[in-house]
Amino acid sequence: MHLIQRMKVWKDLRRLEQRAREHPSPSTFVDLGQVYINLEMHDKAERVGEDGLTLFPKSTELRQLLECARRGLRSKKALTLRAKLTRSPSGKLFRELAQLFIELGDTAALHATCQEWSIRFPDDPGSWVVQGQAQLMNFYRDLAAREGHEAVRCLQRAVTMNRKDGQARRLLGELLYRIGAVRAAEEHLEAVKQLAPDDIELEALLHHVAGLDDYGTDVDALLADVERHGCLLHPSLAAAPKPDGDEAMTRARGGLAQVSEITGVRKATFIRGSKALIKGAIRDGRDPFLRVVRVVAKAAHRFAKRLDIGNASKTVVDCDFGHVCICVYGDVLAAAQCDRGTDLEQVMADLQELVAGALHSVGESHE
Repeated sequence: MHLIQRMKVWKDLRRLEQRAREHPSPSTFVDLGQVYINLEMHDKAERVGEDGLTLFPKSTELRQLLECARRGLRSKKALTLRAKLTRSPSGKLFRELAQLFIELGDTAALHATCQEWSIRFPDDPGSWVVQGQAQLMNFYRDLAAREGHEAVRCLQRAVTMNRKDGQARRLLGELLYRIGAVRAAEEHLEAVKQLAPDDIELEALLHHVAGLDDYGTDVDALLADVERHGCLLHPSLAAAPKPDGDEAMTRARGGLAQVSEITGVRKATFIRGSKALIKGAIRDGRDPFLRVVRVVAKAAHRFAKRLDIGNASKTVVDCDFGHVCICVYGDVLAAAQCDRGTDLEQVMADLQELVAGALHSVGESHE
C-alpha cells in the first residue's frame, strides 16, 4: 500500500470513527471494524465489535465481525507461538498452540502440532488430551461412533500415561456417562474428586451421575447405539431438568438443619436467587452475619469474574462475633456463623454438600 492509499484509508477511518460516535448503527460499526481488519488491527476491530454488540446485542453482522476479529487475533498469536516453539520448544507452548488450532477449527494444523509435540516430548500426555478434546467436540456435534472411539482412545492413552491427569479423567468420565457407561464414568470422576476435593461443580456432577441408569461397559456398543438413534443417553449437568422451587428448597432445608446442628454453629443461611432459608436468631436483613455474607459473596464474584477464574468460592471470615463460613457457586450460597473452636472443616464440608445438592439436577428421563 503506497502513501496516497494509506492516507485515504486513514481518512476513511477517522470519518467512520466519528460517524460511529455521532450516529451509531450496526452497519457503521461493521464498516469501521472491517477497515481495522484490513489494516490488520484485529484488537481494535474486536473492541469495535464488542462496543457495537453492547448497543445492538441482536445484530448478526456484529457477531460475525467480532468472530472474524477474534480469529485474526488467534491467527496472530499462533504465529507468535510457533516462532517461540522454534526457538525453545516446551510442552506448555505446544498446549497453547494446539488449543488455538482447536478454536480456529484448523484440524490439519492441530494434528501436525500434536504429532510434533508427542515426538519431542513422548512422556507428556498433553498431546493426547488435546486430541481427545478435539475428537469430543466433533463427536458431540455429529454423534459419529468413529469420532467417539477416537476420543476414548486418546483420553485413555493420556490416563494410562498419567493416572493423576484430572482433565483427561474428567473429559473421559463425562463422555462415558453421557453414552450410558455410568459406573465406569463414576470411577474416573471419583478419581478426579480425590485430586480436587474442593471442586463444587464436580461434586454436583457426581450427584447428577449417581442418579442415572447404567447401560453397561461395552463402549463400542453404546457408541454404535448413540449413532443409530442420533441422541445421547443422558443429558449434561447443565441441560438436565432442574427441580422445581419447592422441591429444591425442601431439600435445602434438611441440609441447613444438619449444618445448624454442628456444635458451635450459631446461625446458618441458604440463599438461592431471591429465596432464602435461615436457622438461628436472625432478626432481619440487617443482621451483621447476613451483611458479612452478602458483602463477601459479592466481592468473591467480582474478583473471580475480573480474573476469569470461575464462579465458585469457599471462604472463612474472622469477625468479632466468631467465624463466618461461606460457600457460594453461581446464585447459590450457604453460610454459617460459628463460635471459636468450632470444627470449621466439617462446617465447610457440609456447606459445600448443601450447595452441590442445590445444583444437582433431578427428574432426568431417558428417551
